[in-house]
Amino acid sequence: MTNFVLVHGAWGGGSSYDRLARELRERGHTVLVAQLAGLGTRRDGLNPAIDLSTHVRDVIGQVEAAGIDRFVLCGHSYGGMVITGVATRLGARIDALCYIDAFLPGDGQSLWDITGDYEHRWYVDTQKDTPGLVAPIGGVELLKNPRYGRHPLLTLLEPVRFTGEEAKVPRRTYIFATGWQPSPFPRFRDAVNGDPAWQLHEVGGGHDVMADQGERLLEIVLDLA
Repeated sequence: MTNFVLVHGAWGGGSSYDRLARELRERGHTVLVAQLAGLGTRRDGLNPAIDLSTHVRDVIGQVEAAGIDRFVLCGHSYGGMVITGVATRLGARIDALCYIDAFLPGDGQSLWDITGDYEHRWYVDTQKDTPGLVAPIGGVELLKNPRYGRHPLLTLLEPVRFTGEEAKVPRRTYIFATGWQPSPFPRFRDAVNGDPAWQLHEVGGGHDVMADQGERLLEIVLDLA
């Protein structure tokens, strides 16, 4: 059996993985759904000082606390930044990385560096009245939904720094959702397409792959076990 560590995206929480986590456990696998500071179940601790390193340390600390040695690491959306950061620290213990319609940074790149003008304006404009805390992209009204909250700006500005440890991960998969437009992720799909170090899967549906393509996602993730 395999250990899976699942990292959620910005503004939301680990509940987005409820179905995938349940189905993996039903098949006998161990699943850790990471809980990131200031988000989801930990939203009471939200503050502007939280940066990307905070979330990387969160995942590493929760892996260690769970006594997990080797594992498959999956990240959705902003979670791609986090799992890349974790790989720079624990790469030799990671059997596979799975980016689920996620950001894929290079060395020295922040999320700001790999997004465009629309995202930049949103990150700046929606934190003016709550300095350092950005509203859910695409609609401030999403804050009325208890699943969502504001997100710390510094996590979007801090770059990932490669250490060589990330190169020790033997398998890498990218899942691209074709039904979400406009999407910031075609550039990452194109970057891995044809690269023998990567498996690329294109799935239908929107950005919430866990809900829209739950059966297909399970199939892809189980292939990494």
